[in-house]
Amino acid sequence: MIRRAASAVAMIAAVGLLAACSPIQTARLQEDVDSAPGVTAFYTQPDPLPSGEPGSVIRSAPVLGAPPGSVATRILFRSTDLNGRPVVNSGLLVVPDSPAPAGGRTIVSWGHPTTGVAERCAPSRALDPYASVEGLTDFLNRGYAVVYTDYTGMGTAGPDSYLVGDTAGRNILDAARAARDVLGSTVSDRVVLWGHSQGGQAVLFAAQLARSYAPELDVEAAAVAAPATDLASLLRDDIGDISGVTIGSYAFQAYSTVYDEPLTTILTPHAITALPAMNDLCLLTQNKALHTIAQPLVGRFLTSDPETTEPWSGLLAQNTPGGSALAMPLFVAQGESDKLVRPSATDAFVARAKGDGTTVTYDRIPGATHATVALRSLRSLFDWLHSVGVSGTSTSAT
Repeated sequence: MIRRAASAVAMIAAVGLLAACSPIQTARLQEDVDSAPGVTAFYTQPDPLPSGEPGSVIRSAPVLGAPPGSVATRILFRSTDLNGRPVVNSGLLVVPDSPAPAGGRTIVSWGHPTTGVAERCAPSRALDPYASVEGLTDFLNRGYAVVYTDYTGMGTAGPDSYLVGDTAGRNILDAARAARDVLGSTVSDRVVLWGHSQGGQAVLFAAQLARSYAPELDVEAAAVAAPATDLASLLRDDIGDISGVTIGSYAFQAYSTVYDEPLTTILTPHAITALPAMNDLCLLTQNKALHTIAQPLVGRFLTSDPETTEPWSGLLAQNTPGGSALAMPLFVAQGESDKLVRPSATDAFVARAKGDGTTVTYDRIPGATHATVALRSLRSLFDWLHSVGVSGTSTSAT
């Protein structure tokens, strides 16, 4: 017990030091946390895996430092990949510590933006696993339970899933199922989907899959900020700089692994050589190292245009959301100063979604960048949830 208490104090101290640290110091603190025996053991999957349905929880443990008035639980749960094969996901569940209302809380399943693809880059393994969740305290204050998956292959072992829409969409829905598994009758079957960037793509696929994959969930609303929609145009817009090379390194490796396609048909030898090192680094805490590797690859990354080169053009199209009406209303936020996901791409997606028959509310935010758009959209997001009759504690807006 004393040893556990000492570990808890050390963790709190590490979190407190983070704001004063340099990027190198932050990375070292993160490595110390990742290497802690308790953390490593939690993310190690049991062998053999226990039987269970998608969303069933394999392991859970309390987590320190939750926002005031809430409690947090780290979870390891079952999901499936795009082919229906069982995979394991890790993630985090954060819930108000007040008594749940009659009928249970509404669940928010959040899709995180790109943090990397290595296991240790997972949000639930971050030094502060709450900081990146846009609107977390706002949702908690309104009575929602918030859950988030790290995606398959992050947090715990599994196949790559970066921008693999059908896998990520299942992960988002199974995280909501896992929340129900942990919390029982204190949560309802009502679900709101919310995602940013890569997480926007995951949420849009989850919204498409919800009726067929998780019919027991009542997905009442889906909301995205600067979603990765037309993947071909995303790569075309960004491949001429470091961000595009980084996205490309994550995406092409994932598609090569998942769809069993050789990288030699799309990437230069220089790019293929650099991929293992790039894909082992996390965004934010290791940006300098990422830039050192990526910069020489700008203009030397691709051998041909993925928009016109098969099978890559087909794979990009397959992982681009849309094409059919969503069963729930959709909120889309886009920053007008976003240099990564360009406003023109989101404009086109919104027009297509409306044409498909989806009910869309579009918030185009002047001055918002890719980094700030989700935060700056929160007021509009909550106004919209109220307008469509969704709240944290009932189906009627209050």
